[in-house]
Amino acid sequence: MAVGSFSAGLSGLNANSTYLSVIGNNLANINTIGFKSSTVSFMDLVSQNVGGSSINPMQVGLGVVTGSISPVFSQGSIENTREATNVAIQGNGFFVVKDPNSGGLAYTRAGNFSFNSDGVLVSPDGFRVQGFTQIDPLTQEIITTGQAGDITVPPGVLREPVATTNFSTRTNLNSNAVAGDVFTTAVQIYDALGSAHMVTVTYTKDAAPGAWTYEMTVPGEDIVGGTAGTPQAIFTGGTVQFDANGKLQTLNGGAPADVAITTAAWTNGAAASVLNWDVLDANNVTSLTGFDSASATSSINQNGSAAGMITSISIDSAGQIIATFGAGQTIPVGALALASFNNPKGLVKLGSNRYGESQAAGVANIGTAGTGGRGTLIGSAIEQSNVDIATEFTQMILAQRGYQANAKTITVSDEVLVDTLQLKR
Repeated sequence: MAVGSFSAGLSGLNANSTYLSVIGNNLANINTIGFKSSTVSFMDLVSQNVGGSSINPMQVGLGVVTGSISPVFSQGSIENTREATNVAIQGNGFFVVKDPNSGGLAYTRAGNFSFNSDGVLVSPDGFRVQGFTQIDPLTQEIITTGQAGDITVPPGVLREPVATTNFSTRTNLNSNAVAGDVFTTAVQIYDALGSAHMVTVTYTKDAAPGAWTYEMTVPGEDIVGGTAGTPQAIFTGGTVQFDANGKLQTLNGGAPADVAITTAAWTNGAAASVLNWDVLDANNVTSLTGFDSASATSSINQNGSAAGMITSISIDSAGQIIATFGAGQTIPVGALALASFNNPKGLVKLGSNRYGESQAAGVANIGTAGTGGRGTLIGSAIEQSNVDIATEFTQMILAQRGYQANAKTITVSDEVLVDTLQLKR
């Protein structure tokens, strides 16, 4: 039995030595960005039957073995860095990065990113952060349904203008207005060259209750064939009719619907603008009302922009990279991709704060922050290591005592074996 106790004690030394190695690695990475500590669990080895007359099995264990070493994906503390390109994940998920040489994908919680000389968002060791940069030409929103790719936002580069194709105004026309009362609202749009033009919508009250007419004009000097100083009509003959509840009943003689407008060519050489006046929003609610309140426009939206230099960026909670350019104008230019796994503990540690896929982890589910069970993002911040010093020191004491106890088992077994050999003398 002394020989068996040698083996059991040796297995205990090996297991607790591994335990100490894991604890040491946790403590070594206490300040590593996005690091996740690991825990160790032990399993006993198969036992040996020693016979006997007991009705219960008489077994002697053969030692211990390391059962698993698993990462703990609890949330690390968030630290503000004041770096616009830094970002932290609050919740589940991993950033997706690509090896610039092999093209292989890896995953990380460390969001200490920056732009390289080519304007590509990269990790500190040059891996390219993956995301979505294709923009819907109509809504100017980021398209996130395709395959993720490199995010390129060159700072200081002149951004091309975006011609206005869609605009909307939320306007109330006073139900107590008398025939002949006029209300105007102005919307600034941009042509294909990035020049701004003012579209003025003029509403005139008709004699009938809830009835108005309207027309749209631009400055005559802006339009080919126009007269300087004289408004040039781009839409005439419009009619508005509200019902007894102040809701839009008809527009231009029919059911409320968006209005298509085409201008003449612009005098600066830009092509004619094709505009859509968005009267119905996504919830089919009209933007015109006729309540007993002063005529006023509460909000104006349009999807065009002038050319301009990108001066700064920020990252919002959905992972959208918002660029600021020109006179304080902002527009989304990209969105970070996040990956989630059915079993993140099954990921393989690759070093440099990165993880690799494995069969145990499952297939990466790549999308945007805040969707599909993925966490949200915090811009200008990083996630610190989740290593807890008090817990690690406590576990270190237990591992040390375990190692000492197993060493004592080997020492005692050795003394027993010596005594056994001396029986013959």
